[in-house]
Amino acid sequence: MTTSNQIKQNFVEGMSGISQFWGFPKAMGAIFAVLYSSSTPLSLDEIVESTGLTKGSISTNVRTLTRMGLIHPVTRIADRKDYYEAESDFYKSVQTILKGRQNNEFDRAINSVKETLNQLESGEGSFDKKERAFLIERLKALQDFFDAIDNITRAISRLDSLGINTVQSVIKILK
Repeated sequence: MTTSNQIKQNFVEGMSGISQFWGFPKAMGAIFAVLYSSSTPLSLDEIVESTGLTKGSISTNVRTLTRMGLIHPVTRIADRKDYYEAESDFYKSVQTILKGRQNNEFDRAINSVKETLNQLESGEGSFDKKERAFLIERLKALQDFFDAIDNITRAISRLDSLGINTVQSVIKILK
């Protein structure tokens, strides 16, 4: 028979894998899973105990998860420890993550692809014809991907103006 600890551990491992799949540290997925499966906010020490990660790793990833809107700090009167709980409204989390996508650092990264592609197409650099063609092909594919992500991001952001109930109704119809 599977114990409750084994079930929770399987969930933590699954969320770690999903986190890694999306390009985030496995630790972020583990922390989110521990907090999401907890009925009460947890302190950093309790998260360390549940995940087996170091306090430094927990602290770093908690800051990132908080910035992403996936977890929230919770204060307790007369307790100096920091406590955290997971966001349970996934639509709200996706909105927060997508709004974060509009930050300058991400835009600079996307623009660097455009600039590099423009330089290659204008003949800059001492590339032989075959290498230039290869790089242009690769960068155009990457640019197409970034453009698609931008379009999806804008579309999902616009859904916010419809309200969550309308969005959920549309999703039910599509199923």
